[in-house]
Amino acid sequence: MPDIRSMQNNVDQGTLKVQVIGSGTRIPVQNARITISYSGDPEGTLEEVSTDDSGMSEQITLAAPPLEYSMEPGESQPYAEYTIQVDAEGYRPINISGIEVFSDQLALQEVRLDRVEAPGNPIDNIVIPVHTLFGEYPPKIAESEIKPVTETGEIVLSRVVVPEYVVVHDGAPSDTTARDYYVRYRDYIKNVASSEIYSTWPDATIRANVLAIMSFTMNRVYTEWYRNKGYGFTITSSTAYDQKFMYGRNIFQNISNIVDEMFQNYLSRPSVRQPILTQYCDGQRVTCSNWMSQWGSKFLGDQNYSAIEILRYYYGNSMYINTAEEISGVPASWPRADLSIGSTGEKVRQVQEQLARISQSYPSIPRITPDGIYGNATREAVEKFQEVFGLPVTGVIDYRTWYKISEIYVGVTRIAELM
Repeated sequence: MPDIRSMQNNVDQGTLKVQVIGSGTRIPVQNARITISYSGDPEGTLEEVSTDDSGMSEQITLAAPPLEYSMEPGESQPYAEYTIQVDAEGYRPINISGIEVFSDQLALQEVRLDRVEAPGNPIDNIVIPVHTLFGEYPPKIAESEIKPVTETGEIVLSRVVVPEYVVVHDGAPSDTTARDYYVRYRDYIKNVASSEIYSTWPDATIRANVLAIMSFTMNRVYTEWYRNKGYGFTITSSTAYDQKFMYGRNIFQNISNIVDEMFQNYLSRPSVRQPILTQYCDGQRVTCSNWMSQWGSKFLGDQNYSAIEILRYYYGNSMYINTAEEISGVPASWPRADLSIGSTGEKVRQVQEQLARISQSYPSIPRITPDGIYGNATREAVEKFQEVFGLPVTGVIDYRTWYKISEIYVGVTRIAELM
């Protein structure tokens, strides 16, 4: 039976947008049928929509609990839960339940469909667990924020590099039955941030928490913490050891935007090469000294603290924001200047070549001829790309647009991805 009281509490509205792509590719699935229902009443269809030639649904307006439920700790669930069933010709259908919709927030749900003839054991039913701020999860086991550096090979990397992928072990380190997922680094950060904090919180609070999540992850990458213990993964989904990753969950547009702006950053202390293992707790069910409190960071954001002021409040004044020297897995690094009408050169030609290839898979993006000159045709292609992938439509290739074009180009040109 559906939770009638929960449904009646849904007096505000949020939005949901679904993207459907082929599993192992970034190729969009056109005309996929999406059926939406409350998770408590999966047989009661609320709406049916289809994907366009970019594999995107329209923005769907859905009921959500009052905004104030997510602004203070409490017993009322601050988000509504929805279920979608996705069907497309030639693909296995899939159900995803527990999709979170908050008041006045855009939820983004990516769906990867397997071909009917694809081998292996397909996942045809994904259940998103309860949010960490609302459910009961094991508290973090305390560790030193800086790992000792010796001559025994514990530190493998000579510099901080943003990885293309991380390998997430979906359980405690010793759980041999847990699956390992290969996840793009940025997608991992977006997933964890959407699982650990509420997207309704102040911008500075979200930025502070994203920085802590990225620095924690980069410490695991840099120190090869689990590989040096004989494991084959980068990080786990256990809150006792690491951060909460939820396979298949939805993320939120504002969190996605912030991660795309900041994904090269991590937190440092003077004279320490490695990213800091920035541990945190919710500050309500679990309290922690010398770590960041998630609810506490929200209340500091309410008082107009900046992101770095929030971080220094908890971790001390010696903490500062650093930038990784290299990004792995992208065709070429950001040229450190926006590209727009009148720009010329090899960087323009490179991005034109990438957009030309992307347009073969996303036909709504106009085809262009690479010539190294940023003219009106290039601007129009960039604007459509930005529209399709949820970026501000400016017609200018800035930092976020550059790396999004690189990400999609790598996806559509690979025969198969690791995930």
